[in-house]
Amino acid sequence: MPKNKKQASSSSSDSDEGPVDRNAPPEKKAKMGAKTDDKEPTWVLQGKKLVKIREFKGKMYIDIREFYEKNGELLPGKKGVSLTPEVWRKLLSLGDEINETLSTMC
Repeated sequence: MPKNKKQASSSSSDSDEGPVDRNAPPEKKAKMGAKTDDKEPTWVLQGKKLVKIREFKGKMYIDIREFYEKNGELLPGKKGVSLTPEVWRKLLSLGDEINETLSTMC
């Protein structure tokens, strides 16, 4: 095969990011854990992994999710979990126990 001919690369990824917009506006860099200016209260965990308080079908949820950018807008991806406020509070109450168990395993 000639060296100047490019091979089509096939890449399988379990990421649910949308198509890459090569002309997208540059992203604003947010510090990890920083709250963003958004109509929904939003905190950045890492990169495009966000925590948002969102309303869906009239109910409030804590949404921990990977987002993707499309046409300059961040949209929720498939990877994530939405917790009711009650389940969120339960998770927080387990934090010390989870951290203690984690420290014995790592």
